[in-house]
Amino acid sequence: MDRMIYLSMSGAKATMQRQETLANNLANVSTTGFRAELQAFRAVPVRGDGASTRVYALETTTGYDAAPGSQQNTGRPLDVAMQGNAWLAVQALDGTEAYTRNGALTVSADGTLMTHNGLPALGDGGPIQVPQNAQVSIAPDGTVGAKVGNGPLTPLGRLKMVTPEAPLQRGADALFRSAEGDPLPADPNARLQDGALEGSNVSAVETMVSMIAAARQFEAQMKMLQTAERDEQAAAKLLSATGG
Repeated sequence: MDRMIYLSMSGAKATMQRQETLANNLANVSTTGFRAELQAFRAVPVRGDGASTRVYALETTTGYDAAPGSQQNTGRPLDVAMQGNAWLAVQALDGTEAYTRNGALTVSADGTLMTHNGLPALGDGGPIQVPQNAQVSIAPDGTVGAKVGNGPLTPLGRLKMVTPEAPLQRGADALFRSAEGDPLPADPNARLQDGALEGSNVSAVETMVSMIAAARQFEAQMKMLQTAERDEQAAAKLLSATGG
């Protein structure tokens, strides 16, 4: 009886965790550059005396979907979409180097080229500074140029773009980093498309179908718990009637 309870409980818990991941993906279906989280179940044996036959099913995040999202033309000079497997380097709030596919850039009040959420976009020598009242353009190789008035186009630096050989790891701040946490070398062959943004690669329809399937699976686990409860009650009545 207890084995049925453990089986149903661990399955229901894993299904709830899967629903949370799917819900997070669905909530970011319109987030620029978002990479959908992938889910998988893994079996973990219970350690301890008398529990060697019990195994928990746990939900685990195996990584992210590396498929590119749809490219949306915006015509805005500071919007850039990474091409291929290129990632844009930014400075995270903790000062470390991190990577994103969200190329919606802007210029702060002090002239720093930043992402839409206030993170400095890194260049070859650190954050890129833009002169006041300058018209900014970004070349396909990431070179940032500025033009003030009728003056010539002056190069300000080159956006650091990396092409990781191994999958990156998503952090709690929604930014990606290398598995070791060390900065990756700039890729001189990485390219971007200016005047465009990459959309989320989450499929709303597929995610909703998966959520419905997970909800049905959760209901099945709950029915197993109810069956175990009824069987226990019936067994208790039988033992009471026989004086056991």
